[in-house]
Amino acid sequence: MKILFLEPFFGGSHKDFALGFAAHSSHDVDLVTLPDSFWKWRMRGASLYFIQQVKNLSQYDLIFTTDMMNLTDFMALGGRNLPPVVMYFHENQLSYPLGSHGKRDFNLGFSNIVSAFAADLVLFNSNFHFDAFIRAAKLQIKQMPDYRPDWITNVLEKKTQVLYPGCRFSAMPIIVEKSPLDRPLIIWNHRWDYDKNPEDFFNVLKALKKKGVGFYLALLGEQYEIIPEVFKMARQIFAEEILVYGHLESREEYRSWLARGSVVVSTAIQENFGISVVEAVRHGCFPLLPNRLSYPEIMPEKFHDEIIFNSRSDLQQKLEKLLLAPDKILPVRQSLSDYTRRFSWETIVNRYDKILEKVKTGF
Repeated sequence: MKILFLEPFFGGSHKDFALGFAAHSSHDVDLVTLPDSFWKWRMRGASLYFIQQVKNLSQYDLIFTTDMMNLTDFMALGGRNLPPVVMYFHENQLSYPLGSHGKRDFNLGFSNIVSAFAADLVLFNSNFHFDAFIRAAKLQIKQMPDYRPDWITNVLEKKTQVLYPGCRFSAMPIIVEKSPLDRPLIIWNHRWDYDKNPEDFFNVLKALKKKGVGFYLALLGEQYEIIPEVFKMARQIFAEEILVYGHLESREEYRSWLARGSVVVSTAIQENFGISVVEAVRHGCFPLLPNRLSYPEIMPEKFHDEIIFNSRSDLQQKLEKLLLAPDKILPVRQSLSDYTRRFSWETIVNRYDKILEKVKTGF
């Protein structure tokens, strides 16, 4: 098939996903994007940009887009002869947690609902995310004063599938080895933003440092114009521990730091899949993850007692134990690395291609 991939917010997991799919799909994929900034304006105006950029939509067998698109606007502008449209949800504006000064824009949330309704097929990146979306959609519809479309969530449930995103790492075996460093390296490779809850992470590290527990720290992950103050404070507090501070443009350099890591920690309050965690685990890091969001879903249940923490004190205890005896977890790190091979694009892309082929033929 010839597929038009429209990405209104080409950054972070959106960019990673788009590049991975385009590179590995057996279909011919044309990628048209907008930069990852001014996300609210992307949702409102991206359709106008794409209509101007792509003059002949009828040359495509299928259009693939993501949740930052107001799909109903695009379809109205595109006319009657549009090919089938598939929409992939990385996140949504109904259940995404607000920052301390945030205010819910119900118009954007409703745009997600109506866009999903307009699509021929909807894909979500985890069961957790889809369930959260449906719950939030029902709550928003209840706030309508009258003529509530209560039926719409049933329609969405029938046209939705959950399909984990591929990750851009090799499906070839990886041998997890002891770190060459004299102290265990803790990896933070999440976006530097409030929804990743860095305050809890650094508070735990401060407590461990005060106790004399030794570690190194790699603060990776993407940053935007405003860097949370807690990262600036951490640069001073952990000046002796930090080996790398900031986003690495080179994926090879990024992977090399993951391979040196012993532990990857997430304290997020928002995560619909967790590409950064899966990448770190694939390269040999032991994950410590909160008992919420998508994490229990994507990690093997037999390791939950070791991986999942239920409170900040629980995280501190688990992390201290790992840091004091890092070599004991080498076999588990190897098992987890092997497990995450299933998320590589080489492994997962056939599922995408087959599902999209069915959409083209009308299922």
